[in-house]
Amino acid sequence: MAVTTAAGRLGVAPYDESMRVELRPHWAEGDVEAVIRAAYRQVFGNQYIMASERNTSAESLLRQGEISVRDFVRALALSELYRDKFFSSGPQNRFIELNFKHLLGRAPYDQDEVAYHTDLYNHQGYAAEINSYIDSQEYRDSFGDNVVPYYRGHLTQRNQKTVGFPRFFQLYRGYGTSDRTQRSGVRARLVTEIARNSASPVASGSTGPAIVGVVGGERGKLYRVRVAQAARPGAPQVRRTSTEFLVPYEQLSQRLQQINRSGGRVTNVDLA
Repeated sequence: MAVTTAAGRLGVAPYDESMRVELRPHWAEGDVEAVIRAAYRQVFGNQYIMASERNTSAESLLRQGEISVRDFVRALALSELYRDKFFSSGPQNRFIELNFKHLLGRAPYDQDEVAYHTDLYNHQGYAAEINSYIDSQEYRDSFGDNVVPYYRGHLTQRNQKTVGFPRFFQLYRGYGTSDRTQRSGVRARLVTEIARNSASPVASGSTGPAIVGVVGGERGKLYRVRVAQAARPGAPQVRRTSTEFLVPYEQLSQRLQQINRSGGRVTNVDLA
């Protein structure tokens, strides 16, 4: 019971309940759809993805059995969408942290790992940096060709360093948040800890509801967007209020970006 309660406070319970999503032989259409949903959620850090932003070419290849789940994950991480959201919009050390989180399901352990990936990008470029995670022996041992990567930094595993546990919770703030809507913005979370080879206490994450409709959207429809408003800098720390907006599909992406820039946190998106 204590373990269950702690998992709830830390926000990992929803992942523990259904963390392994695998495309097995003789799969049905529903199986591949579940894999696609899980892959978008994992690779894009639980961020809302519009239907127009989806990698339909890679999805089609996966449905036809032309590529594996591992190669579908690779296609998402090598896409311009991933690059725009996590590489172009923030510092390189934050990008490396998120690559570890999204593609290996854990936090970086030490400065050697970060330095290796920094050097790899500087000398061989973006694709080499992404491929280094997906082609690694760690990825193969943990997920193989047919399992969607999942958050495992909070689990006891072979070859896992103890320091990875508290570091994981510096990157993971609960099932209901995304990697683009956290209060700390785009700055790296682990620079000081890794430089000092130290760990931090584990703090409870936000365990609000997951964003509905992480993948999809229909033109001509009206969507209800619920937002937790962030406190202004220097303002008294009071309980956050929630606000709802009705937004047409065609304006949804732009409105979500505005909310992110203003420091708000999107907690729910569904059809009005």
